[in-house]
Amino acid sequence: MKNSLIQKYNVAGPRYTSYPTVPYWDEADFSYEMWTDTLKKSFIESNDKEGISLYIHLPFCESLCTFCGCNKRITKNHTVENPYIKAVLKEWSIYCKIIGEKPLIKEIHLGGGTPTFFSPKNLEDLINGIFKSATKANNYEFSFEGHPNNTSYEHLQKLYDLGFRRVSYGVQDYSAKVQKAIHREQPFHNVAKVTFWAREIGYTSIGHDIIFGLPFQDIDDVIDTIEKTKSLQPDRLAFYSYAHVPWIKGNGQRGFKDEDIPKDDQKRILYETGKKLLFENGYNEIGMDHFALDTDSLYEAFQNGNLHRNFMGYSSSKTQLMIGLGVSSISDSWYSFVQNVKNLEDYYQILERDKLPVYRGHLLTNEDLIIRKHILNLMCQFETSWSDSANYFKEIPEVLLQLKEMENDGLLEFGDKYLKVTAAGKPYVRNICMAFDLRLKRKAPETELFSMTI
Repeated sequence: MKNSLIQKYNVAGPRYTSYPTVPYWDEADFSYEMWTDTLKKSFIESNDKEGISLYIHLPFCESLCTFCGCNKRITKNHTVENPYIKAVLKEWSIYCKIIGEKPLIKEIHLGGGTPTFFSPKNLEDLINGIFKSATKANNYEFSFEGHPNNTSYEHLQKLYDLGFRRVSYGVQDYSAKVQKAIHREQPFHNVAKVTFWAREIGYTSIGHDIIFGLPFQDIDDVIDTIEKTKSLQPDRLAFYSYAHVPWIKGNGQRGFKDEDIPKDDQKRILYETGKKLLFENGYNEIGMDHFALDTDSLYEAFQNGNLHRNFMGYSSSKTQLMIGLGVSSISDSWYSFVQNVKNLEDYYQILERDKLPVYRGHLLTNEDLIIRKHILNLMCQFETSWSDSANYFKEIPEVLLQLKEMENDGLLEFGDKYLKVTAAGKPYVRNICMAFDLRLKRKAPETELFSMTI
């Protein structure tokens, strides 16, 4: 039964870091002025109430990891750090001028690339530069992504002193053959060292990212990785599917053959095995592909119904306005999305003209806002409802009809004006969301856009 479900539902589909998904943005109807208008509107509505979020993209890496789908620039030349920090701070100053008031910052997340490519001093200059024209919210939460091979004690201490309390480390897998294939060779000792350092310094949430479905990965590799993870007891885990999208990322994901990658039933066994071990070791499933201990704030948010998901991933609270700084970053005003240019040289040149380095965006319609809420509910709470007329849309009967087969397969339950994902259905959340995705249904992609859902 389980194997037949995998064959049935393993199709290409979005990961729903946004709705509408980026390929379905109405770029032609979007303008720079639309973005700044919705930015100011959202800031007025939310700043005093909850503050804003900042995502800062730090794109540099010393070597290429061939599993990675992020925007990055590979270099060992660290003289690139200062010009980039200055550019990000200039972009922030332009935003502050547009907003016209001193923002209250609730969340900061440093992503990449490799944020710890930058020296502790340069990271300090970046954060201090941000707060020359901003204030910390009382319940702020700052986090960063650390590479186990180059995160130093000084990095951890400096960022802690600046207010960071959450760090996530990219583990992926501990198998030597898998690490070699994805060009991410890092011994368990390195991960253990930075995990212990963070705990010693006082970080309250330490996360590990683990991937299943990597080239040459087998069940013994997953078991070994989870067992080693158990010994370090990270507070939260991302245990997610490798997205093989070489048509998007080019040669970076062609360091191995397609036949080297686990497929369908084989890949699902890796996930089910890993998930079972995580449950046995005290981790709770929260949202899609995420797990946390009872003591972690993300689990508490899931229990209280406050879990939120945006371009930064899952967070324990919602902010209406998220500003993305740095090359390729995406911003979200709730009413619209906008993305920065992806080329570093273009990013610098546009900032020299005192303009925000945006190049595409989308203004959400009323329908988009309703669908977005349902997809967020499914991703964050595994259920959604249209009992409130504001959450109803006329295609609901059609959506329920499309989901009837999934109900018959035991993957979800229908109620009076609501649906709930069952335990068996949690691996298929992306498929359930696709039934709500009106833009995807109205215009099926003619070329490869998305990774497989399972």
